[in-house]
Amino acid sequence: VRLVESGGGLVQPGGSLRLSCTATNDFRLFDMGWYRQAPGKERHLVASITFGGSTNIVDFFKERFAISRDNRKNTIYLQMENLKPEDTAKYYCNRLSGPLPWGQGTQVTVSS
Repeated sequence: VRLVESGGGLVQPGGSLRLSCTATNDFRLFDMGWYRQAPGKERHLVASITFGGSTNIVDFFKERFAISRDNRKNTIYLQMENLKPEDTAKYYCNRLSGPLPWGQGTQVTVSS
C-alpha cells in the first residue's frame, strides 16, 4: 500500500485547509491517523479514525481539526480550521497499527 497526501499549501492565519490521503490499495480495515512534523521536531499524531469511523482528535487540536474517511475512495481527510502559524508542518497519514511506508507528506505553511 502506498500513501499519497495532498491538499497542503500556504494559508493565512485563521484560514482553513482540507488535507487528503489516498491509499493505492484497499485500506478499509485499517485504523488510520494523521501525523505532523514541524522542522526540527519529531513527528506526532494529530488525529485518528478507526476502520469503523470512530474518531479521536488529540486534545490540543480538538477545537479546530476533524478527521473523516471515505472507504469507497480509499481516502482519509483532515479538515483544519482557524489555522495558526504553529500549525506549520509537513502532514502525513499512516496506519495506526504498525506504519506502512511513509508517503511524501503535504506541506502546510501558515503565514501572513
